[in-house]
Amino acid sequence: MTSRSYNQYCGLSYALDIVGERWTLLIIREVTAGPRRFKDLLDGLPGISTNLLTERLKRLEQQGMLQRRVLPAPAGSTVYELTPLALGLEKAVIELGKWGSQFVPPLTQDISLLRLGSYALTHKTFFRPEMALGVNEIYELHVDDEVLQVQIQAGEIQVQQGKTLHADVIFYTTMYVYLGLFLGQIQPEAALAEGLIRVDGDARALRRFLHICGLPNPTSSVEVCQ
Repeated sequence: MTSRSYNQYCGLSYALDIVGERWTLLIIREVTAGPRRFKDLLDGLPGISTNLLTERLKRLEQQGMLQRRVLPAPAGSTVYELTPLALGLEKAVIELGKWGSQFVPPLTQDISLLRLGSYALTHKTFFRPEMALGVNEIYELHVDDEVLQVQIQAGEIQVQQGKTLHADVIFYTTMYVYLGLFLGQIQPEAALAEGLIRVDGDARALRRFLHICGLPNPTSSVEVCQ
């Protein structure tokens, strides 16, 4: 594997030496919610080849951005997780995602969607702390076959995969419906009335969650075909 450099005495240049290659930032995106197996990364990065993913992971390990560990029994799987060095990128990645969101087209039925873990940073991207003052809740998202927990406390947000905390409210839905709600293209009351989402707990928490974390400028509505 050849290591390339811009060879410029500039912080941005050195940053791009590490994360500027195709797929690298998306790999980091995939691991922000917690450890990921190689297969999880392949599933979350449609279009990347096995060989290229292997190469990028190896490079990120060498640069101190990723580390491997084996999960305790009974899982015993080898997973990749971010190092403290890589975690320092979070604010920059969030701001880049926020800037890029202006180019994302409206949600349609034929668009290819990612898995829930791939959107973990999206909740932090649009999180509005001024709207979260006084809110102390843990939301558990069951979207298709994945689970993500979003904890909002004292004006701060934490996002993690799996069910490690006791949830105050649980949402069950599909990825298409969830993104439609998040983007403001589907109204929560309509989704509840039509059975597109099920809430265990206070149903009002759905609107509260979207008000705090959802897209601030909703786009036009869409039809949902079940």
